[in-house]
Amino acid sequence: MNSHFLMAASYAQGFALSRSRCARACTRSARALRLAFCAAVAAGAFAALALTGDAQTKSPFTPARLWDAKTPDFRGMWQVRDTAYVNIEGHPAEKGIAAARSIIVDPPDGKIPYKPQALIQRQENYKNRATADPSLKCYQAGVPRATYLPTPLQILQSPGNFAIVYQDNHAFRVFHPDTRPHFDSADWWMGDTRYRWEGDTLVADVVALTDQLWLDQAGNFHSTEIHIVERYRMTGVDTIEYEARIEDPGVYSKPWTLRTVLYRIKEPGARIIEDECLEDANGVRHHISPSDPKNLLKSDYSRWKKPAQK
Repeated sequence: MNSHFLMAASYAQGFALSRSRCARACTRSARALRLAFCAAVAAGAFAALALTGDAQTKSPFTPARLWDAKTPDFRGMWQVRDTAYVNIEGHPAEKGIAAARSIIVDPPDGKIPYKPQALIQRQENYKNRATADPSLKCYQAGVPRATYLPTPLQILQSPGNFAIVYQDNHAFRVFHPDTRPHFDSADWWMGDTRYRWEGDTLVADVVALTDQLWLDQAGNFHSTEIHIVERYRMTGVDTIEYEARIEDPGVYSKPWTLRTVLYRIKEPGARIIEDECLEDANGVRHHISPSDPKNLLKSDYSRWKKPAQK
């Protein structure tokens, strides 16, 4: 009986010692974990401070100047590299065209804030997009669509003058100084543009756009009440950040903003090429391939020719 009692006491003592050792080990482990956590927090805070310091000390890109030593030099051939021209709200990959995320940065959901009735019209446009897109009939792309087409544009510049020539359908825009008032009661395919410089950013105010324009191939649209504020800012030697804030109280419930990037075309000999259209028998104009021999013609006047005299 005594031997059993002594054995049980020995087991109990050993168990108590084991619990004590385990408790001490757990305490040490908890202390180590706390120390490791504190070290990680401190390292993260230090890294955040370092990044903040870098952001504060890193100055924005300063573009080269024109010969007046004042005007930022944006001259060159430029083109976007995504497929937002299909749908600026984003789209999946299809028929050899890469997918693209929405280029709308405000609102955050990447969607155009249509009014209910306007959304119905947009859905109708989308259903008929294979034939209803005005660009298929060789109408000019308008603003801002001309900027993110899959074709290049060329910026021409001198002190006090700014213009953009687009490859698509021979379109061009002359940016007038903002001291000149906008034209009244006008609706043009490329609108009426006034510009000013805010530091190294060119800010353009655009109105007088026709309501026959689409913003992309998906049928996104606007009315003649549209007002656009564009911002062109060089973020590097070969990149321009393009932003457009768009408002149209008849179509959208609030203003919205899109943003994309233009990349410099640096291939030797790069230039704007002819983008031609020809009229069919019904008088409807269609784009033709640059390699088509008929592309040398500005228009097809054959249907107006008088029949040969017999």
